[in-house]
Amino acid sequence: MRFEDLKKHHFILASKSPRRQYLLKELGLQFDIHTKEVDESFPEHLKAHEIPLYLSEKKANAFEGELADESIVITSDTIVWVENRVLNKPVDKADAVRMLQLLSGKMHEVYTGVCLKSKRKMISFYVRTNVYFKPLSLEEIDYYVTTYNPYDKAGAYGAQEWIGYIAVEKIEGSYFNVMGLPLKELYEQLLKF
Repeated sequence: MRFEDLKKHHFILASKSPRRQYLLKELGLQFDIHTKEVDESFPEHLKAHEIPLYLSEKKANAFEGELADESIVITSDTIVWVENRVLNKPVDKADAVRMLQLLSGKMHEVYTGVCLKSKRKMISFYVRTNVYFKPLSLEEIDYYVTTYNPYDKAGAYGAQEWIGYIAVEKIEGSYFNVMGLPLKELYEQLLKF
């Protein structure tokens, strides 16, 4: 498929995330937003990249039997993986503070699983990015959580916000993956789809 061919499809982004919506728009694609309530639990034995892959496929399968011939639904899920455990979205302020204290002064991995589903086929892939945080003071963490309310973000932070400006020492891999949608890889997969 060529770039011009992408414009013939009807894309559906199944995400309420304003960051994903912004990023997909910047890719130059026209799309509608349509989300479904999906249980985001996953089997406990899943590790690292397996979790967002499982969840993005679960979200895509919620559209089974509903897609028109030219429609492609895009679903995704992002997690933070540190010290062999997953950090999803924090449930409250104490949880957000705990997560940021855990990330402070360490390298963690951000995994985004993406699933593309049409009437006839489905593919999924994941992207990993290593993010290095400087040591953070409790005052810095408290300021960020209180000011930015990062309760809709895996690992309780957004790299495009204040915490990203002062905490991120180095990123290995896709910055857009850390924001929740690995654009280069998504574009390449859409061209193959």
